[in-house]
Amino acid sequence: MLAAFGAAAKEDPPDYGPTMRFVVVRSSAPGCEPNCPEWISAEGTIEAGTPALFRRLLSTLGGRQLPIVVNSPGGNVDAALQLGRMIRKNKLDIAVGITEFSGCLPGTKNCRDNDAKQQPYSGVAYDSGAMCNSACPLMFAGGVRRVVGEWAYLGVHQITTTFRREKLLYRTTYRVVNGKKKIISTRIVSRKNAGSYKTYEMSKAVEKRLSAYLKEMGVEQGVLDVMKATPASDIRQIEPDDMLEMKLVTSLDSIDLLTEKTMCRRNPVPANCREVPSNANPAEVANVETAPPPAAPAPAPWPQVQEQEMRLVVVRGSNPLCNPDCPEWISAEGTIAAGTAGKLRQLLDTIGGRRLPVVVNSPGGDVQAALAAGRLIRERGLDVAVARTDFLDCEPGKAGCEATDGLYSGLTIDAGAQCDAACGVMIAGGIRRLVGAHAHFLVHSMGMEEKVRAYLDDMAIGSGFFAAMQSAQYAKHRELSQGELREFGLTTGPQSVDALTGATICSSSPKPDNCRVLPAANAEAEAPAKL
Repeated sequence: MLAAFGAAAKEDPPDYGPTMRFVVVRSSAPGCEPNCPEWISAEGTIEAGTPALFRRLLSTLGGRQLPIVVNSPGGNVDAALQLGRMIRKNKLDIAVGITEFSGCLPGTKNCRDNDAKQQPYSGVAYDSGAMCNSACPLMFAGGVRRVVGEWAYLGVHQITTTFRREKLLYRTTYRVVNGKKKIISTRIVSRKNAGSYKTYEMSKAVEKRLSAYLKEMGVEQGVLDVMKATPASDIRQIEPDDMLEMKLVTSLDSIDLLTEKTMCRRNPVPANCREVPSNANPAEVANVETAPPPAAPAPAPWPQVQEQEMRLVVVRGSNPLCNPDCPEWISAEGTIAAGTAGKLRQLLDTIGGRRLPVVVNSPGGDVQAALAAGRLIRERGLDVAVARTDFLDCEPGKAGCEATDGLYSGLTIDAGAQCDAACGVMIAGGIRRLVGAHAHFLVHSMGMEEKVRAYLDDMAIGSGFFAAMQSAQYAKHRELSQGELREFGLTTGPQSVDALTGATICSSSPKPDNCRVLPAANAEAEAPAKL
């Protein structure tokens, strides 16, 4: 019996959340059918088994070349390299983005149980707040066309390698031949953990392998230089112009280049477009995930806000790029009810006079309450934007979901957000009033015409907005374009909600009022995990 110590090197990434899942998605954007773009949604952590899941999905597509929309914090480097090579071999395009599903989320229990299986999900893709960090850019490099929009984030850092030490107990059998020991066999009979240690510097062997991979993908070595120069405890976001110079992206287009609803009207028609007659279901396509594959719901004109009374909570940006100085805002989602203005006043009183923008997503509601809420917003000098808040950990109001020091964590997204009817009256009270290109702003006639007209005059909103409201019957809705909103004076500029809540606004000068560095005791606890 012989004892010995051994050390095994193993890249051991921390837990970044759910493993990456792949599903096929068909655009549910209004006016898209019958010929709509489709794509592969790839969201989550890259793990050792991720390439096998991707290979399974590709085998079901019959050679169709669908672009990949990826949103990932990173993960396993070897798996990322495998994914990149599979993407290049299949000549697929890739973009950093998030898929907003219409109906239920993939993997949700009982999602689409009553529909035929093997159908694509429905949704829209947007890049606001999407990320591709750590090992993800290695996967991204495999795309033929590679797109990172203005509001998406691509970041790199050093590789962390964990070496695990083990105490091994061997059994060696030998015989003596001519006075010398001749080993016949050796086998391990036990293993014991003997501790571990990490290295945060890239070894020569790893550097050589990554360098060869980037050269294979036609990406400049500058990406590798940035990785080596960025500590493993940090993330270096690469700027768009730098990505273009490094050939990490192929153009400075947005994700719309690959998923925009009108792209299927081009000539020639892109490979990811597919026409489905109005009386037929899409041809079978597969999705690969840990749960059994469900099937697609009918596309909706736009995601609907649940008919529940408006909920008002304070939210702090959760994007890793902003920590420790992050923007905060008031999320106002739901139907405007009689008590909404009172609740807003109470919330504003609790935050000590801080001027936080109000991010609104509402189907409308009580006109009198909307007038009161709008006047309160103007009285406090607040900015407003139409957008949704995606919460990081849990949804406010759900059992077990509690704010930390009065703050929830989340990101703002204008895709799929809506401001309907009386909501427009509330929005009119803002100092800056923003409605992004992917948000829906709808109007129709409503009661209290004289009060509404006088209110809009007080808010210096042009008479064209009131006329547009009155032109649509109550039972019908008229959606206003960004151009119309600016023409009527309802919006103050073409920007989206990111101008008020984006991850980088706190680095501007002068610093916005809604930016705040958390006290030291909370800063560490609130900071997102470093990749």
